Amino acid sequence: MLLQCPSVASCGNRRYFQSGPDFKAPHTTALPIKGLHIAMKSFEGGDGTSSVQLKNQLTCCRSSSEHSYNYSSFREDEISVHGLSDKIVGVLGGGQLGQMLCQAASQMGIKVMVLDPLENCPASALAYNHVIGRFDDRVAVEAFAKRCGVLTIEIEHVDVATLEKLEQQGVDCQPKASTIRIIQDKYLQKVHFSQNAIPMPEFREIDGDDSAAKAGDLFGYPLMIKSKRLAYDGRGNAVAHSKEEVSSCVDALGGYAHGLYVEKWAPFVKELAVIVARGRDGSLSCYPVVETIHKDNICHIVKAPAEVSWKIKELATEVAQKAVRSLEGAGVFAVELFLTKDEQILLNEVAPRPHNSGHQTIECCYTSQYEQHLRAVLGLPLGNPSMKTPAAIMYNLLGEEEGERGFALAHQLIGRALSIPGASVHWYNKPEMRKQRKMGHITIVGPTTAIVENNLNSLLSKEVESCDGQTSAIPLVGIIMGSDSDLPIMKEAAKVLDIFGVHYEVRIVSAHRTPELMNFYAKSAVKRGIQVIIAGAGGAAHLPGMVASETPLPVVAVPIRGSQLGGIDSVLSMLQMPRGIPTATVGINNAENAALLAVRILAVLFPDLQARMFQYQRDMTDDVLKKGDKLVEIGWEEYLNVR
Repeated sequence: MLLQCPSVASCGNRRYFQSGPDFKAPHTTALPIKGLHIAMKSFEGGDGTSSVQLKNQLTCCRSSSEHSYNYSSFREDEISVHGLSDKIVGVLGGGQLGQMLCQAASQMGIKVMVLDPLENCPASALAYNHVIGRFDDRVAVEAFAKRCGVLTIEIEHVDVATLEKLEQQGVDCQPKASTIRIIQDKYLQKVHFSQNAIPMPEFREIDGDDSAAKAGDLFGYPLMIKSKRLAYDGRGNAVAHSKEEVSSCVDALGGYAHGLYVEKWAPFVKELAVIVARGRDGSLSCYPVVETIHKDNICHIVKAPAEVSWKIKELATEVAQKAVRSLEGAGVFAVELFLTKDEQILLNEVAPRPHNSGHQTIECCYTSQYEQHLRAVLGLPLGNPSMKTPAAIMYNLLGEEEGERGFALAHQLIGRALSIPGASVHWYNKPEMRKQRKMGHITIVGPTTAIVENNLNSLLSKEVESCDGQTSAIPLVGIIMGSDSDLPIMKEAAKVLDIFGVHYEVRIVSAHRTPELMNFYAKSAVKRGIQVIIAGAGGAAHLPGMVASETPLPVVAVPIRGSQLGGIDSVLSMLQMPRGIPTATVGINNAENAALLAVRILAVLFPDLQARMFQYQRDMTDDVLKKGDKLVEIGWEEYLNVR
């Protein structure tokens, strides 16, 4: 009888299956069943490996007449998958993206092999296997593909003709070779997306001085000149600010023979990005829109989520989805976008792989882009891409100097980052330091955008201090009032916030006497990190409602008792807010309750505050019980004299 077995790689006493129930070319071994017990018995002994281990390895074997690989048809002792998938994922490229793919794979029991020419590439220490070879070499890629269940990329500059040939031979490439062919030629990419009605800057091919001059006359200056191929991290781009600069830009890019095109300058106000995952069934899953900030055309900082309107986020996501739907294959796609002054979203570029704009997903999302890419290419259900932290910021560690001096500067920054609450350091372990080379990144997560930005600023300014869970002295609550005469009441809110350790600010902001200041305060509060506003006012008491109309933050209104109507007029004014302008109103002069409500709101972001609130309530209970016991003990008359 013939048994079909997956190909087995050996390492000491261990055997590693290199393909599984759905491998395409099973290794067939002739093994007499009647001799199995002899083989197993003789296997015990010398090397310490038991017959039980051999039996476990052989349970993956099946009769050659079996053609159904449905897991549900297996007996429990026949299933050989010990992770989420038994397929080996082959990755062309072993840089930092491959490194982080391997990290995600290790958590799920997925084996990842990488093909990379560098013996000590970043992924080499973590990969299930590292094959040394060029990922754009036909022979190397073909040999590598035969050892993998599914083939994917971490860099698009591969030999796409070889991938097309492999697909014809039945190799499972994700995303498809057709997608990589489109993406690796940026001019072809532009043509493809224009044919699919994706909005983007105008462009045209140039092949000489005449066509370049015509493009300049048509698009105006500055003019973006780009290489069609091998352009990334600032390479292959040049900006001509005038007609006279075109020639030098062309020369810097290798001349017209190198393959060039031009783009009309996009007057963008922000650069955005969306990571889109597509499963093998065609389903799409989008990560939150982020803002990318570049330094010398290299991604320097990523802010998640992007500080743009909900309408812009929806539009950016729609454009990203439309672009990805026009391509073929499963995996993660990074879509880079421009936000223009007139609030248009224009496509810049697409990368058919995990991307720099998604590094922060490791810490801030339920499913990182790397885990998501593995899920997608293997046909597993896509994970939840939403953020599990309210805010995150990613800072690229770019080489500041060459050689050892550059390493020293980078490690100084890493050392400071270890003192930053919510910071995670990723070092790519590249053996050579060069200026502007990506050597690692630092992600900082936190409860608010203002806090994570403040922590990054303190890191970069070398003023790192050890902090508590709130990580910063940034005020979370704004206590405002229309007049200093309200301060004796509003100070009680400050006292409560002191008890809970909540940072706050106290300001005089009049709705009637300083309306411009009031508007500025309300509109700037979110950007500055304020999470709740407590507004005290007497008389007509317009301050809370006017502030609520200018901010998305919760506003807690405190009616102040006046000399005429005892505060009733203020309460009625605050309660009569029109629909769409909500304020939470507490009792007259009850700034203490306003602060307690603010603490409960903040507890959504800061879990420790909820625990403190429980303790505050228990303390109130204990206080009342103690008073009750004392009343019983000494009687009401003496109690009134001593309380």
